[in-house]
Amino acid sequence: MSRRKTRPRTSPAPAAPAVTADSPCPCGLDAAYGACCGRFHSGTAGTAPTAELLMRSRYSAFVVRDEAYLLRTWAPETRPAEVDFDPALRWTGLEIQGATDGTAFHQHGTVAFAASYVHGGEPGAMRERSRFARHEGAWVYVDGDVTE
Repeated sequence: MSRRKTRPRTSPAPAAPAVTADSPCPCGLDAAYGACCGRFHSGTAGTAPTAELLMRSRYSAFVVRDEAYLLRTWAPETRPAEVDFDPALRWTGLEIQGATDGTAFHQHGTVAFAASYVHGGEPGAMRERSRFARHEGAWVYVDGDVTE
């Protein structure tokens, strides 16, 4: 999910939705946020071991508006200076549609997903085929193709 900054920030970043360590993880896995994606966001579990888990943790980072994690897990050659969080957009669900490679035995991988959202009161979905690669041993998001 590549929400890049396209306009000057005129106000402070919006408050993140209330997600606690005990909340269900936004990524959709059957685990609490703190034991699932939250452990990657905080760095207590190291880095995501697969491209799919990185995708899930990045989706959760968009939900909780963790800009530092998103930038840290973005490939240096495609990383923006900052992430634009639209205050009118609320992410509501993630569906992984498929993954290719992206395990401990690979250097590259892809993950296709649909991320549901509500924007200005209207529901929608973003579909993307994301590319991931290893950078200094860790999985990072490279880029993606938004699909319909």
